[in-house]
Amino acid sequence: MSDATVTAKTNSTAAQTSGATIRPDEAAHFGALAADWWDPKGSSAMLHKLNPVRLAYVREAIDMHWGGDIRSVKPLAGKTALDVGCGAGLLCEPLARMGGAVTGVDAAPENTASAALHAEGSGLDIRYMAGEIGAQNIGAFDLVTSMEVIEHVADKLAFLKELKARLAPGGLMVLSTPNRTAASRLLLVEGAEAIGMIPKGTHHWDDFITPDELGDLLASIGMVMSEPTGIAFSPSKGLHLSGDLALNYIATARPE
Repeated sequence: MSDATVTAKTNSTAAQTSGATIRPDEAAHFGALAADWWDPKGSSAMLHKLNPVRLAYVREAIDMHWGGDIRSVKPLAGKTALDVGCGAGLLCEPLARMGGAVTGVDAAPENTASAALHAEGSGLDIRYMAGEIGAQNIGAFDLVTSMEVIEHVADKLAFLKELKARLAPGGLMVLSTPNRTAASRLLLVEGAEAIGMIPKGTHHWDDFITPDELGDLLASIGMVMSEPTGIAFSPSKGLHLSGDLALNYIATARPE
């Protein structure tokens, strides 16, 4: 999301006064991965492993929120969905296959271009837009998702306010993010990035947010967060939903 010379700290400070949530260096980092995003063995291989786990949670959350038929293959039929920080569309495409009218927004135009090309090749009608979420004139959505994004934004509270502003009455928000723990520092930053499982420079551990912190931020804008579910890893199960929040977690949020 930027010139490599601009540090995260500088961007964060600037955002407090400008209202911007994008860090240009973060956008540049992820934009550089755009061409490789859909390769399950490429730089986004970990996201390909993570995506089915997140989707299982999202699907159950949709069914519980709207009381739909759990056997339906299109639980989002007749509903709109927005994925913020969509990358090249790894979550947008499954949401579209669930029947949703899907919009994806990402800070990096390289990502939205790659996403649009892939969606076209897959026969999916998905609208993609690049830039600040606050600058998009896109209306409100039944489902708003933002996965592994809030740890990369400059102003977390401003970002959550923008997500809430895009949520239609009676809508559902789903967020996932790494937890700020010793385990996440060791395994996600010092471990996975060091051995190349995740591209170096992807994570800045100090920007990770704990479930309590996220819940407090959401409460401050009139949102209620569900009890978070962990996304854990084990050699036997791989990435899976768990009660262990040490690495990563996912939760829903609704207006009070």
